[in-house]
Amino acid sequence: MGESNISSDIIRGHLDAIILRVLCEGDNYGYEIMKAIAKNSGGQYELKEPSLYTSLKRLEKQKQIVSYWGDETQGGRRKYYKVTRLGKEAYEAALESWKIAKVIIDQLIERQDQS
Repeated sequence: MGESNISSDIIRGHLDAIILRVLCEGDNYGYEIMKAIAKNSGGQYELKEPSLYTSLKRLEKQKQIVSYWGDETQGGRRKYYKVTRLGKEAYEAALESWKIAKVIIDQLIERQDQS
């Protein structure tokens, strides 16, 4: 994937919000969350499995998501994750913070014509 164009450090700082965004669309399991993130980035970012599960554990500890085991009707038993009310609130707060930060960073980094 085209990670060379994207700083992994910048994305890593927002990984919890990115995962919450995926889970706000519906319950999902690890591999499908990684696929959704790759798809949502237009193939420009591929989340690594260790980073995903570290974030999922952190989000669960913070009660922003809960996990449960799915049935085995489609192969192996999968652990699904569901966003909680607290997780939805955290996502909305992260989204607002991102919007504000984006404006400020654009102002600080982009060159303005001094005409």
